Amino acid sequence: MSTTEQTRPATGALRHVRMLIDGKRVDAVSGQVLTVENPGRRTPIATIPRGAAEDVDRAVQAAHRAFPGWSRTVPRQRGRLLLRIAEALEARIEELARTVAEETGNAIRTQARPEATLVADIFRYFGGLAGELKGETIPLGEHVLSYTRREPLGVVGAIIPWNAPVLLGALKMTAALCAGNTLVLKAAEDAPLGVLLVAEVCQEFLPPGVLNVLTGLGEEAGGPLAEHPIVRKLSFTGSTEVGKIIMRAAAERIVPVSLELGGKSPAIVYQDADEDWVVDGVIAGMRFTRQSQSCTAGSRLFLHQDIFDSFLDKLTKKTTALKLGDPLDEATDIGSIINEKQFRKVCGYVDEGLHRKDARLVFGGLPPADGPLSKGYFAIPTVFADTSNDWRLAREEIFGPVLVAIPWKDEEDAIRMANDSHYGLAAYVWTHEIGSALRTAHAIESGWVQVNQGLGQSLGHSYGGYKQSGIGREFSLEGMLDSFTQRKNVTVNLNTPRRG
Repeated sequence: MSTTEQTRPATGALRHVRMLIDGKRVDAVSGQVLTVENPGRRTPIATIPRGAAEDVDRAVQAAHRAFPGWSRTVPRQRGRLLLRIAEALEARIEELARTVAEETGNAIRTQARPEATLVADIFRYFGGLAGELKGETIPLGEHVLSYTRREPLGVVGAIIPWNAPVLLGALKMTAALCAGNTLVLKAAEDAPLGVLLVAEVCQEFLPPGVLNVLTGLGEEAGGPLAEHPIVRKLSFTGSTEVGKIIMRAAAERIVPVSLELGGKSPAIVYQDADEDWVVDGVIAGMRFTRQSQSCTAGSRLFLHQDIFDSFLDKLTKKTTALKLGDPLDEATDIGSIINEKQFRKVCGYVDEGLHRKDARLVFGGLPPADGPLSKGYFAIPTVFADTSNDWRLAREEIFGPVLVAIPWKDEEDAIRMANDSHYGLAAYVWTHEIGSALRTAHAIESGWVQVNQGLGQSLGHSYGGYKQSGIGREFSLEGMLDSFTQRKNVTVNLNTPRRG
C-alpha cells in the first residue's frame, strides 16, 4: 500500500471511504488520505482518511460519551441488536466477500466468501450470548449475601491486522459490545474497506458513538489509541513485535490487554498417517489457500522418517494442483500476498532457502518475473526439506506460503522440536493411534491443538496462545467474559439491626 500527503481526491477519482466516528462518516482532521491497493493487480482501488491523534481523540471521546447509556442497556437488548446486525450482514455477504477479495488478495471462493459468511455468524453467536453475562453467589453463611457482577470495562481500543480483517474486526466488535463496552477500532491500512462496510451496517442499528472505526497508519493512529488515557482496555491482533509495544502502553496505565499474536505452528505426522486425507489436512492447516498469511499456519511439518519421502511426494502432487491467480476469479484457489513489502519479505525467505546447502527444495521457489502472475504479488507455495529445526525458515514467522519439512524418529524428539519455539499458538497431530495423539497433544505447548484435522477456528472454542503467541482468549463465551468484563463482588450483611 502506498501513502500520500495529498488531501482527499476530487469527485471522479478513486472512490473515497470515510471513517466512522460518533455515528457519522468523517474524514481525517488533516484532510490527508491513504491509498488502498488491489494486491492481485497492483492497482489502486480506493482512498481512506489518514487518521491521526486528533481523530483518535474524537473517536475515544464519542465512545466515552456513549458508554453510560450503552452499558445500562439491558444485555438481552444489546444481544437483539447484534442479531439484527447479523441478519443485515447476511443480506450483504456477496458484497462483503468481493470487497475483502479485492483489498486483501484472498481468493473469493476459498477465503473471502467463507470469511464474510462467518462474520454474520459471529454477530449471531455473540448476540445469543448476551443473557450469559452472569455473576455468582458465594456461600459465606446465612447471615451474608455475597455475589459477583460482570460489568463492562468502558472504552475499548482495538487494533486488527489485514489477513482476515472482517473476521477479526467482527470478533472485537461483538464481544466488546455484547459485554456493554463501547469500542474504538483501528482497521489495518492495507485492508480497511470490508471493516468499514461492516461498520456501516452496524451503525444502522447502534446508538452513535457505541462503535467507532478509524483508518490510518499504526504509528499515527494505532499508537495514540493505545496510549489514550480514557481507553480502559486494549485488544490487539497482529505481530508479536507490535504486541510488545501495545503491552508496554497498557502497562503505563495499568489497563488490561488481550493479545493474539504470531505463530510458528508445528504439525506432527506419525508413520501410520501417510494417507491422502492427512495430506489434505496438512495443506489446510498450512493455510496455503490464504497464501499462508495466518498465525495458525502449520509451517513446521515434522514427518516420521519412515514416511518422509512418500508423504512429500503426495504433498507435492496435491499442492501444485492448486490454482494460483486472480482473487476475484471463482476458479482460483490461492490469491496474492497483501502488499509489496510482505511480498519481498516472503521472496527473501525463499531465496535464503534456495541458497542453504542443507535444504532441499521439494517444490515451489521464487515467483516468475513475467507472465500473468508477475502482475500481482503472487508467491508460489514452497516446501523445503531439511533435518534442522534451528535455521531461520524453521523458527521465524514468514507469513507466506513457505513450509519446512523435518524428519523425526522418536516421539519425544518430535515433541521437543515442536516446543522449541518462542511461539505457542496452534499445533496439529496426525495419527490413527489415539493414545499417541492425546499424549502428544497434551505435551505440546500451544493454546490450540487439533488432532486429525486442519480446520480454522470455530465459534465457541477457546482460542489463544501460549508463550509469545499472546494473552487472553477469543471466539468464545469465556473469552468474552475474561477479556471484556470485570468482576465486582458485593457482600451484604443480612443481620443488620432493625430500626426502632
